[in-house]
Amino acid sequence: MKTIVGIVCAVLLGTSAAKAEIVIGAVLSLTGPAASLGIPAKSTIDLLPRQIGDETVRYVVLDDASDPSAAVRAARKLVDEHKVDAIIGPSVTPTSLALLEVLGPSKTPGISLAGSGIIASPVEGNKRWSFKLAAGEDIQAGRVFDHLAKTGISSVAFIGFNDSFGDSFIGTFKKEAAARNVPVLADERYGRTDTSVTAQVLKIISANPGAVIIGASGTPGVMPVLELRKLGYGGAIYINQGMANSDVLRVGGAALEGAFLPTPPALVAEQLPDANPVKAVATEYVQAYEKVHGPNSRSLFGATAQDAFLLIRHGAEQALKSAKPGTAEFRTAVRDAMENARELIGTEAVFNLTPTDHNGTDRRASVIVRVDGGKWVYVPVDD
Repeated sequence: MKTIVGIVCAVLLGTSAAKAEIVIGAVLSLTGPAASLGIPAKSTIDLLPRQIGDETVRYVVLDDASDPSAAVRAARKLVDEHKVDAIIGPSVTPTSLALLEVLGPSKTPGISLAGSGIIASPVEGNKRWSFKLAAGEDIQAGRVFDHLAKTGISSVAFIGFNDSFGDSFIGTFKKEAAARNVPVLADERYGRTDTSVTAQVLKIISANPGAVIIGASGTPGVMPVLELRKLGYGGAIYINQGMANSDVLRVGGAALEGAFLPTPPALVAEQLPDANPVKAVATEYVQAYEKVHGPNSRSLFGATAQDAFLLIRHGAEQALKSAKPGTAEFRTAVRDAMENARELIGTEAVFNLTPTDHNGTDRRASVIVRVDGGKWVYVPVDD
């Protein structure tokens, strides 16, 4: 009888241990217009540790095909069937906003890989469970307009997506332009799946701005660059961190030469001065990623996925002291610890989050980079 009881106890203990594993879900754009953003994030997740503390970590990655409705279905599957403790993703702003209707009611912390501040601000309602780690548009705008001032450019035009990403990005940059008395000579929009922006670019060129700032992401963001160069625009072009991947360089080719962008420092990790606080962590990630995927294969969306794991790990390590994975108590404890992380060094920033700030980045989260010879080149500026 003692033997039988022992066997039963061992089985129960084994079942309990199996249920105690930490499950991290991911909703990514692995197909569709934003695939160039989701694929490097998936490649990064493949390299992440399979253990936090004494607990095994299991990852479940689902494709949302760059579609908000599909993103919601994928998130519900992660929550209902896989009982995830946190979600990484989605890859872009529209899908990230759609996911709020799942994160809040299920009390599941989610870390978007997209850039718009509206994903996690203001921190109220469903956004109590939403985080986003890319530098805020205000930080990017500050970097760009500082650089414009240094180069003597005194007017700008915008072209970007006609969706929540474009509205948030361009809206923030317009505020910065107004604060610095920089005239905005044009504001043109286009759809992520449009096949031509000729009409919009002609309007921009006729306005003759000193610089064109592009509020778009992934390879669809290259289309205005190609058209601007094709039609003879000779002014400065600023893309953004949502376009910082190798596919964008490939598609843009020679047209991208000389373009600037504000970007998290991971993109040029090895080129950073030694005093930069993220250099060591960023370089370690880049080297590990490119060892598997080849030279210059790095992507900021992969780096953001890495930082999402670092933040989840921080939260889980604290939560394990008071709750078990797979429970609402654990997810809440993870969220609470994440939103109180201080001086957490990632590949892209030093994060200082609070219950009212689910981004936690500062000026250290952005540097100016130029496309030179088909590569990303760090531009030293006063930091």
